[in-house]
Amino acid sequence: MNLNPLEIVLVEDNQSDAELAIRALKSAKVTNRIIHLKDGAEALDYIFGTEENPGGKRGNQIGLILLDLKMPKVNGIEVLKRLKEEETTRSIPVAVFTSSSEDPDVKECYRLNVNSYIVKPLDFVQLGKTICDTGMYWMMINHLP
Repeated sequence: MNLNPLEIVLVEDNQSDAELAIRALKSAKVTNRIIHLKDGAEALDYIFGTEENPGGKRGNQIGLILLDLKMPKVNGIEVLKRLKEEETTRSIPVAVFTSSSEDPDVKECYRLNVNSYIVKPLDFVQLGKTICDTGMYWMMINHLP
């Protein structure tokens, strides 16, 4: 049984990184449902809905978004911009989790009110630990509105 109904939405186009993130969160006993979306377009459809499915989540069931930046179709900065401009999704914590340490990306994400900007460690073990620590902080330690 899931004790915390809020979902973690993982927006990651790299399947290996996504699998590692999901494994790390589950091994840390994070009980939240984890939704993996492979690009920014899927994320926007899931969160805001589509013409065919206008419901979308609109933030009421999402406790954390782990967002990659460099993705096909719609990049992470565009997803972040949309999330933070909408009243219904503005308060969802968004942790950018990316390989980009480029200063313009960091500055733009913080200008758009990202909650956290994390550069993916190159070491496999450290990457898993960082994902785990991020999920634990946002879902178990941090107090959401």
